[in-house]
Amino acid sequence: MSIDRKPLVGLAGVICLAMATELNGQVSAQTLPDIMGGLGISHDSGTWFSSLYSTAQVIGMALAPWFAITFSLRRFGLFVVGLAIAASVLIPFTPNLTLLYGLRILQGLAGGFAVPLLMTTALRVLPPPIRLYGLAAYASTATFFPYLSGSFAGLWSDLVGWQFVFLQAIPLCTLAGLLIWYGMPVDAPKYERFRIIDWRGMLMVLVGFSALTTMLQQGDRLDWFNSSAICVMALMSVVILPLFVLNEWYHPLPLFKFQLLKRRNFAYGATTLLVFVVISMSASTLPASFLSTVAGYRPEQSYLVTLEVAALQLLLLPLMAIVLNYEWVDSRVVSLIGLICLLIACVGDTFLTSVWNRNEFYLWQFFQGLGAAMIVMPLLMMSTNALVPAEGPFASALVNCPRGVAETVSVWLVQLVHRWRGSLHSDRLTDQLGRNRFRLYQGSNPALQEPTALLPNGLPRHPGSVEMMSAQLARQTATLTMSDMFFVIIGLISFLMILLLTLPVRTYPPRIVFAKK
Repeated sequence: MSIDRKPLVGLAGVICLAMATELNGQVSAQTLPDIMGGLGISHDSGTWFSSLYSTAQVIGMALAPWFAITFSLRRFGLFVVGLAIAASVLIPFTPNLTLLYGLRILQGLAGGFAVPLLMTTALRVLPPPIRLYGLAAYASTATFFPYLSGSFAGLWSDLVGWQFVFLQAIPLCTLAGLLIWYGMPVDAPKYERFRIIDWRGMLMVLVGFSALTTMLQQGDRLDWFNSSAICVMALMSVVILPLFVLNEWYHPLPLFKFQLLKRRNFAYGATTLLVFVVISMSASTLPASFLSTVAGYRPEQSYLVTLEVAALQLLLLPLMAIVLNYEWVDSRVVSLIGLICLLIACVGDTFLTSVWNRNEFYLWQFFQGLGAAMIVMPLLMMSTNALVPAEGPFASALVNCPRGVAETVSVWLVQLVHRWRGSLHSDRLTDQLGRNRFRLYQGSNPALQEPTALLPNGLPRHPGSVEMMSAQLARQTATLTMSDMFFVIIGLISFLMILLLTLPVRTYPPRIVFAKK
């Protein structure tokens, strides 16, 4: 079977575009303090800087497939390239906060447009014999880029300059534009789709998903339902999103085709990818956060922990594509082995103590990287095998938009565990210190024998004693909280195991499935 290689060049351009936008989003989230300092914005403004990107990304993921088909993949791809370059170049040099927010929204839209464009293009141009390799490229956006971003965060923030968090997109986007211009099929636009445009669905996407993602991002800072703004956003989400599902179900040209969820394998793939993104995003931030908070590492000192997982993805994702192409390989078994590896990694991380450093994470990160590739590739194969080309855009929207929401859910989940369990551990440790304070102040350590001043409550202040205890209390609290977070992830992995054993049915590689049709 001869394969037209020119569309593959266009697909390579879309891969470069997705890589550039994903790295922009992930790295900017990890280097937010440096960006805030460089731009001179406060903490509250910084949270909106991050929140607006996530909200715009979700909206972009919902609308991208419709725009790509209406204006053609080539035109829309070149538009996304230009949008990404313009926003990334201007952000580091924008002193006005309002304009900065607007550029951040445009950058988020570019990131949201790019990932569904990659999935839509892969399903369009890849013939069955090599489709799994294109899905491996898409899988890298969920398993490779989140871990690679830690390395770039350390490189730009500590060794080069925070501006390059955004400027790094220029060479990749330029290359992406050239490859898309040369290789993407030249299709005629389908402007007749505007006659039956789903304007109600688009409006509900803008309002409903904006309310949901903003609530998840800003809820912890605004004290959740003690804030009237959070209550209003929660009400809007509860009312609008069910109406959106109902509207899409009966619209002749919907943004989302929820009828696809009737297929067991597609329902499994969409659900598992959503939960897996929550697991991946949470697990990718915890080791680096621990090394920064507890061990006192700088980003350039802790990047090896996440780089290990990223390097494994480069090796394992193509290898999984080769393995799954064999007819005798059951993708469900591969996925189960991956979940077991992920479970082993999280169980190992629950033994976290305040004396851990980078070396203690390497073994468990190996299992993390091994499991990630073995989970995401089978679920993509199972969920896309039954799709015909006309269903590709609908599947892309239905998979990627919840995936974008899952990224905000992972932020909410980490904040929730930190708020509840962190407060509990802090209170318990403080109580324990209070019961033993006289022993601590009057112990056998000579450095703690001679008081040099009094605290406001009358207790003696010894050189460095209170400061040392406060720092140790913070480290122990952070350690116990992160250990609890790994237990939460174990619960999510257990849910995926149950789902895997009950929902999907056996499927075969695309080259075999399409050969039988």
